[in-house]
Amino acid sequence: MQIIVPIKQVPETNNVKMDPVTGTMVREGVEAIINPLDLYAIEAAVQLKEKFGGKITTISMGPPKAESALRESIAMGCDEAVLLTDKAFAGADTWATSYTLSQAIRRLGNFDLILCGERATDGDTGQVGPGIAAWLDLPFATYISKIEAVQDNELIVERMVETGYEVLALPKPCLLTVVKEIAYPRLPSLKGKIAARQKQIASWGPADIQAQPENIGLKGSPTRVVKITTPQVARFGKLVKPKDEQELSQALDELIAVLQEKAIL
Repeated sequence: MQIIVPIKQVPETNNVKMDPVTGTMVREGVEAIINPLDLYAIEAAVQLKEKFGGKITTISMGPPKAESALRESIAMGCDEAVLLTDKAFAGADTWATSYTLSQAIRRLGNFDLILCGERATDGDTGQVGPGIAAWLDLPFATYISKIEAVQDNELIVERMVETGYEVLALPKPCLLTVVKEIAYPRLPSLKGKIAARQKQIASWGPADIQAQPENIGLKGSPTRVVKITTPQVARFGKLVKPKDEQELSQALDELIAVLQEKAIL
């Protein structure tokens, strides 16, 4: 099988910062990791390769330091990697990002399956995977928890829904976004780390993927963050520390009165 896995390098969850002027995420000087939910897509791809053979190519759009995420994917068992990096790609929303990734996939050519994580932890939209499928005019399914069978012309998959699971048949090539239940990500092996260090990572810009300038980066993004505010959490309450039974009884009476006032009791 020829599998393509788009991945994203994201800031550590506790270190996310936004630029109040541009409305874009500040990535400079922030520790970055592979989007945790993309690790499940990588593992699912590696398991398919182990069972059916083939090749896995990971692609990522980001600054030059995103190369480390691609090398980690190779250490986990992927074969090739492509980094889409150029200042023209900066500030892209999900529409522009999915366009850019789809153009890279067009250049990569023949493939049977695209596997994506359910969503990215920084944007949390879940739109890029389906967006890629739309640009490439591919059948796709989201929230895939199991790939039950791989046949000559189609995949049989299990999709998680609110009431349980659906079983779907998708013709190849297709795109799937996967959830955590699909596999447990392995740790990179020593052999994989050595291979990742030695691997040549391709670096492509807009011209390499024949991207239209009006469709990429901040310029090609139809959605913008126009204002950023930090929500204020206000808790108006009373802390009572009873010292004896009388104060405890009084505190319970006050609590019951508050609950009755709020129609909880």
